[in-house]
Amino acid sequence: MSELPLELLFEEDGLPAYDLPGEVVEWYGGALGFATPIVVANFVSSLDGVVAAPPQEQSATLISGKSEADRFVMALLRALADVIVIASGTLHASPKSLWAPEAPYPRGAESFAEIRRRCGLAERPLLVVLTGSGRLDPAHPALERGALVLTTDRGAATLDDALPACEVVSLGGEAEVDVRAAVDVLRASGHGVVLAEAGPHAFGSFVAADVVDELFLTLSPVLAGRAADVRRLGLVEGHDLLPRSLAAKRLLSVRRRGAQLFLRYRLRDMG
Repeated sequence: MSELPLELLFEEDGLPAYDLPGEVVEWYGGALGFATPIVVANFVSSLDGVVAAPPQEQSATLISGKSEADRFVMALLRALADVIVIASGTLHASPKSLWAPEAPYPRGAESFAEIRRRCGLAERPLLVVLTGSGRLDPAHPALERGALVLTTDRGAATLDDALPACEVVSLGGEAEVDVRAAVDVLRASGHGVVLAEAGPHAFGSFVAADVVDELFLTLSPVLAGRAADVRRLGLVEGHDLLPRSLAAKRLLSVRRRGAQLFLRYRLRDMG
C-alpha cells in the first residue's frame, strides 16, 4: 500500500507555488515552489536528533525506516533543484549514487522529468562536490558522469587532471572550502535553487555562514541512541551555535504520514 499522499496539517499562506503535475500535487498534499535564488537543505532525523551513523553506508535509510514518503520528498526537491551540493564525505558514503531525482522514488520518474521541463531546467541537476583536500575517487560513477568540484588551492593541486569529466574550481585557501564563496559561485552562474544534501559537518558550515534559506526536515519516529564507542551525528556538527543560537525564522509547513512529520522551516530572511 502506498504511503502517499502526505497529509497537510499546516501551511503558511502565500508561499510560492510552481505549476506541478497533478499527481505530484496529490502525492505532496499541495503545491510547492520557491522564491529564488535560494539554498534549501533536506535531512531526515531520529526523535533523538541523529541524522547519520557512519561508517554505515546511506545510514539515513535506517533512520527513515526506508519510508516511501521521505524518499518522495527527497526526489521532489531534487526535481526542483538547479544544483545538488554534497560534500566529499557524502560522496564516499554513497559509492554508487548519481543523485538523480528519480533514484529515491522511481515511480515518479516521468513526473519529475515533466517538472524539470515545465521549470525550464536541465535534464538533470548539476552535481556539486565540495572537498577541501581533493581526495576523491575518480572512479565514482557520479564523477565519471560529470560534476562541478569546488575545492581549495591544495585540493585543486591534489586533483590535478584526475577528473576529466568534471570542472574543478579552486575557491582559495588550503584547508576548508569557503561555503559562502561556493554559494556565490553558483549564484553567479545563474542557479536559482541550490539543494544541499551535504552531511552534518558541511551543513554546519553552511548554517554558520548563514547561507541556508530553508530546511526540510523529516522527523522519523526512531530512537537511534548514542554510546561512547558508536558514532552518531546530529543535524549540525563541527560548529557551536550557542549561546548565540540560530532560531528558525518561521515554520512554513507541516505534513504527516503515519508517525512521520515533514517540517519546512525558513532559517533566514530572503532578499
